Amino acid sequence: MKKLKAVIFSSLGFDKKLLFTVLALVIFGVVMVANASVVDAVRTFGDELFFAKRQVLRAVGGLIIMLVLSRIPYQIWNKLALPIIGITVILLVAVLIPGVGTDALGARRWINIGFIDLQPAEFAKLALCIYFAHLFTKRQAFLPFIFALSLTVGLVMLEPDMGTAAIIVILSGIIYFVSGANLGYLLTLIPIGLIAGAIFILTSDYRRERVLTFLNPSADPLGTSYHIRQVLIALGSGGIFGLGLGQSRQKYLFLPEPATDSIFAIIGEEFGFVGGLAVIILFSCLVWRGLSIAARVNDPFGRLLAVGITSWIGIQAFINLSAMVALLPLTGVPLPFLSYGGSALVFNLAAMGILLNISSQRRYG
Repeated sequence: MKKLKAVIFSSLGFDKKLLFTVLALVIFGVVMVANASVVDAVRTFGDELFFAKRQVLRAVGGLIIMLVLSRIPYQIWNKLALPIIGITVILLVAVLIPGVGTDALGARRWINIGFIDLQPAEFAKLALCIYFAHLFTKRQAFLPFIFALSLTVGLVMLEPDMGTAAIIVILSGIIYFVSGANLGYLLTLIPIGLIAGAIFILTSDYRRERVLTFLNPSADPLGTSYHIRQVLIALGSGGIFGLGLGQSRQKYLFLPEPATDSIFAIIGEEFGFVGGLAVIILFSCLVWRGLSIAARVNDPFGRLLAVGITSWIGIQAFINLSAMVALLPLTGVPLPFLSYGGSALVFNLAAMGILLNISSQRRYG
């Protein structure tokens, strides 16, 4: 055990508060996936632990990747930024090709690679954090920034995946702002972005219904409003302290996507307001540590990369949690570290490994 601790902690000096926060989220996520997925697992595969076992393997693999990346000097990603963004574009194009990308529920977002379904859009979030940090370290290059952002967002929206596209746009804007680049250029793009988003929504019956449901959740309780109503029923049923672990009623085929997009609803039902608040505190702690790391890094690339990674996780958690309490439309965005999924969990943990390495350049209090 002492040798294991030495391998993990020796001479690294990385932010242990961040590490323990991530570990707490991952462990709790595995428990909740096992709990929330049991009904779907039995019905679909005849094995109540089917999803749980897969999530454990992904969590272990992701944690190993996190540990490895935490020991690789983050400066190497500055040198690899161009190849990384090139690979990202290739993957985003490949997933749109019939026979390469896997079609599910009307979206083409995954590439099957044997034991895992790779989701290029998840890789794109990390890749853009690296590329934009590299870009603004070299120079304030507005045109390359806009080209990379437009190309990536355009390909993601073709899948279509508007939730991920929104996350990419927001985190890119934050990196641009923190870099000190000319804000006037960025402000001119806001109206264009809003118009493009409105067109994208209005040209799709499905996306238009999502927005209308958000504006009037009681309009069609057995149709378009069914999902959010079941989420709110789950959260309301939990009260202050919840029904207890494993006691959810909504996971018995009432609540759609109980182990993925809607896992926070199960947490609220079983652990109540207190459990939901604990999850929010954990994510707040993660964002706090990430921004603290960014504030104490003298290297511009490391600072921008830390800001990008932290913004990505924070924005995604905010969008998911806000949708669960009807403050935003449901977008299909998973809750980082907690929702069932392979690519999302692995890339989230990979990003945390890089962030831990950035923090290791100096000890934190």
